[in-house]
Amino acid sequence: MPVRSEAAMNAGASAARFRVGDRVRWNSEAGSVSGVIVRVHTQDTMYKGCLHHCSADDPQYEIQSDRSDHVAMHKGRALTLVQRGRRGGAAAALPDAAAAPPAARRAR
Repeated sequence: MPVRSEAAMNAGASAARFRVGDRVRWNSEAGSVSGVIVRVHTQDTMYKGCLHHCSADDPQYEIQSDRSDHVAMHKGRALTLVQRGRRGGAAAALPDAAAAPPAARRAR
């Protein structure tokens, strides 16, 4: 039986593909955080003053936090799928109140 390298065994774990509207979870300094993917980057991009290296093979995801208006960018290997979003984007995956712009949510 051929022996697979650790890199080959872990390749499938980082190959998970997420799409806009998916609800994901990741670990931060403050503990576990969840949110909804609002954009997928497949080319190098400037984000909050820093260059993030992205490619079709290793995309990065912008995620709107469930608890705040904060938007974070993470690689797929840092994310865990919580719920697959419905087709149609992030707004379709959220209840009407959560889909409203942040200023409108605070006004309610």
